[in-house]
Amino acid sequence: MVNGGMIFNRTDENDSPVTPPTGAGREGCRHPIGVFDSGYGGLTILDHICKRLPEYDYIYLGDNARTPYGARSFDLVYQFTRQAVVWLFAQGCPLVVLACNTASAKALRTLQQNDLPADYPSRRVLGVIRPTVEALDNVSKSRHIGILGTTGTIASESYTLEIAKLFPDMKVTGEACPMWVPLVENGEHDGDGADFFVKKHVCHLLALDPQIDTVVLGCTHYPLLEAKIRQYLPERVTIVSQGHLVAQSLADYLKRHPETACRISQDGTCRYATTEAADKFTEAASLFLNRPVQVEHVAF
Repeated sequence: MVNGGMIFNRTDENDSPVTPPTGAGREGCRHPIGVFDSGYGGLTILDHICKRLPEYDYIYLGDNARTPYGARSFDLVYQFTRQAVVWLFAQGCPLVVLACNTASAKALRTLQQNDLPADYPSRRVLGVIRPTVEALDNVSKSRHIGILGTTGTIASESYTLEIAKLFPDMKVTGEACPMWVPLVENGEHDGDGADFFVKKHVCHLLALDPQIDTVVLGCTHYPLLEAKIRQYLPERVTIVSQGHLVAQSLADYLKRHPETACRISQDGTCRYATTEAADKFTEAASLFLNRPVQVEHVAF
């Protein structure tokens, strides 16, 4: 995949990125887990992670100035995601979670296969799609799965491909919902206007495959629409949301990889950063976390 003309130079033998904080990436130093999303939706993932693993420290980065990612090209999503990951690495993060389905679908594989081995061999980047897919085997009886996601996530067919690897007997049907993220980020997810767009896409998904018995919310914004989505689904259909699945998967990963876990600081703190105006992020974050947060503005 094209790197968008971006060049990142190594500065020391410990794979620290350009202009790292003092001690970043060095033996014996501990730093937070990075959590990245194109906007606010990843806060739903972060909330579950913090509840499951409250002892660790976290940095949340939202690329709110360039959201949404859903309709952007693979190369541009990769470029934006790599910039965010490099910034989080510069804060010392040994591990970054892409709490964004579009970034996981369009950028994760290239980061893991190309960028990390070449430039950051001791760092790790994880996504949200694999943990979600792994849970489906214990949920679906009909083996017919529906995916609700952004245009980018559905077009990437990442869920279809991942499900085919693990559960080749499953039939997957995707439905792109381009208006759902704007509805959530503009605080309209509880309004009557949202019902039109939710009903439209849920009913179309079921029309494509009436045997669907499991629907994946393939975007981290969609839990805020879950109550409305439930209204238009038959009772037999199970909704799979990602937050607790990703949190459990991360906990399992850290147990299996103590060499990474030992590099994470444990003071129970969380730092928030955005590429947009900090006051705007603070106001919107309350929709996802139900608590006030202090936010800093960053630029790449």
